[in-house]
Amino acid sequence: MHNTQNLNTARLADAWAELQAHSNNGLPLEAAAHRLAFADPEFMLRRETRGIRIQLEMLKPDLMQQSLGVDHTVVVYGSARFVSQEKAELALQAAQASGEPQAIAKARTLLRNAVYYEQARAFGRLVAEYSQRCEHKDRIFVCTGGGPGIMEAANRGASEAGALTVGLNIALPHEQGANPWVSPELSFKFHYFALRKMHFMMRAKALVAFPGGFGTLDELFEVITLVQCQKAKPVPIFLFGSDYWKRLFNFEVLVEEGTVSAEDLNLVTYVDDPQDVWDGIRSFYGMP
Repeated sequence: MHNTQNLNTARLADAWAELQAHSNNGLPLEAAAHRLAFADPEFMLRRETRGIRIQLEMLKPDLMQQSLGVDHTVVVYGSARFVSQEKAELALQAAQASGEPQAIAKARTLLRNAVYYEQARAFGRLVAEYSQRCEHKDRIFVCTGGGPGIMEAANRGASEAGALTVGLNIALPHEQGANPWVSPELSFKFHYFALRKMHFMMRAKALVAFPGGFGTLDELFEVITLVQCQKAKPVPIFLFGSDYWKRLFNFEVLVEEGTVSAEDLNLVTYVDDPQDVWDGIRSFYGMP
């Protein structure tokens, strides 16, 4: 008697093999009523099946992280535009050779901000080196948005220390890909920003926001709001680069105008050194 599970597996494989054959042969995939529903892209991409797609984006990263024992993360946010010290120096040399004032000014800014890339890389290494000495159930993994810049740096530092790293990438019009330091088995791509943000928070033991743009601000303030409203568990939130953040925002104005309570400002901590971030996380949880 045939094993039912083997038969089901074979049928699933056949359904996907049909899709692959169309792709390999450059054939259009016409709508077909007989095709298995989950193997019918036209059906899966209908407006009415959005709920199913949302559920799948919830389940896939969750189940895969569970299977690899990723229960605790430190989430690192920051600009996708910053580069390493080495790349910034090369960019400045090229700009100076061109003699274009605007290119030189831009390259100098890039070089100035390269320090944040190197600090994020150092922080990723600190987390990984500590966790590598722990039992697997107690390890903390570096998790980023999976893209370039600060995200790449934090993944890179952890990967260079021999640890698995998590990347929660997002499908964008310019097709941002995962950076090469994200562990392939933990490299996820999302369509829905909301689901991606949820996954950031599900395992987060701390959040570190390096200087960044609109995306970083969006992620940061959503986390602060969730913690403030007690819709998420309290976690330490660090603003790395006090000069940048204090120039960008004057949180005291919120207190002066009565839009937040004075104690709400304690939700964030300014830091300027990777070791201070890691020491703050360890202190918060009483880690040795």
